Amino acid sequence: MKEIDCRGLACPQPVITTKKSLEEMEQGELMVIVDNPSARDNVGRFAQSQGATVNVEQKGNDFFLHIQKKGACDLPGAIQKPEKVVVYIGSNLFGVGEEALGAILMRSFLKTLLDLKPIPSKLIFANSGVRLTTEGSEVLESLRALSEKGVEILSCGTCLDFYGLKEKLRIGIISNMYDIAQSLLEADRLVKP
Repeated sequence: MKEIDCRGLACPQPVITTKKSLEEMEQGELMVIVDNPSARDNVGRFAQSQGATVNVEQKGNDFFLHIQKKGACDLPGAIQKPEKVVVYIGSNLFGVGEEALGAILMRSFLKTLLDLKPIPSKLIFANSGVRLTTEGSEVLESLRALSEKGVEILSCGTCLDFYGLKEKLRIGIISNMYDIAQSLLEADRLVKP
């Protein structure tokens, strides 16, 4: 079993290090050690997205992720997937101009997404956009409704930290730059309001 120590590494380095190690393996077990819940969640989600199974063990403040990579023949293959529409929201306001108008337009935009087809597969919130997924946001009801329809909601962990909002996240998951960049690159269509 290969072991990699990602303690002390800043986001998204634990995911990138795990990705490189998994690519070097045909199959088998990999142990990844991280020292915070965000890295634990990000590495675990990435490994699962690659067809691996993940078991997490906590020892003190450290998390040990036992990642089992299956052979290439066991990985999901040529399954036809629906079109991936990703909406990237990099501000808590819609457009540029008056702040009050931008807030009104953003509320309207997110509410309108509920009635459109195809519905986005992901909403990615970064920079001041993360304010929309946190306590006190006026759009939480619309975001909850979108989540219930299967829309994945990601908020940039670095952005939440920067604004002191990580503990106030109310919808979706804390993500990292690797997941965000991968989602943007894999999107069939990208929408940026």
